[in-house]
Amino acid sequence: MFVLQTKTEGPVAEIEQPQDVAPKKKSKLPVLIGLLLALLLGGGGFYATWSGLILPGSETSEGAEPSPLPDIGFVPVESVIVSIGPSALGKHLRFTSQLEVAGGHLDEVTTLLPRIVDVMNGYLRAIDPAEFEEQAALVRMRAQLLRRIQIVTGDGRVRDLLVTEFVLN
Repeated sequence: MFVLQTKTEGPVAEIEQPQDVAPKKKSKLPVLIGLLLALLLGGGGFYATWSGLILPGSETSEGAEPSPLPDIGFVPVESVIVSIGPSALGKHLRFTSQLEVAGGHLDEVTTLLPRIVDVMNGYLRAIDPAEFEEQAALVRMRAQLLRRIQIVTGDGRVRDLLVTEFVLN
């Protein structure tokens, strides 16, 4: 091993640090100020939301009456039992429903029930048996049946078709 030594000319002054002086500590004041501001802002935000100054909610007073229901009625449709082709797992479909009707048209729609049942039978018989296996089958059938029923009864009479029973056995 080789050691390289250099010569310095003149006296070298070494600066000594006092050893009894501790290193300077960081101040905790910014952390405390940040914590205090966070608490104040959080409390202020809670109060502003709770009191309704921000995001006013729907206030329900005990004396307020609910809005009246629309003028509707329900017409029950007799159960429709449809045989399904031999390739399907089930042999029959039992379909029961009710029609949501505008209030003034209950008698008119009740008079047309035989025609409505005929339209439902025709549509349900025409469906491919494989379609009954799909998850969205009921939603699609309901929409198709509602549109056909609205054509039979005329616009504005039947508002919706409510399926109360859909059984494959």
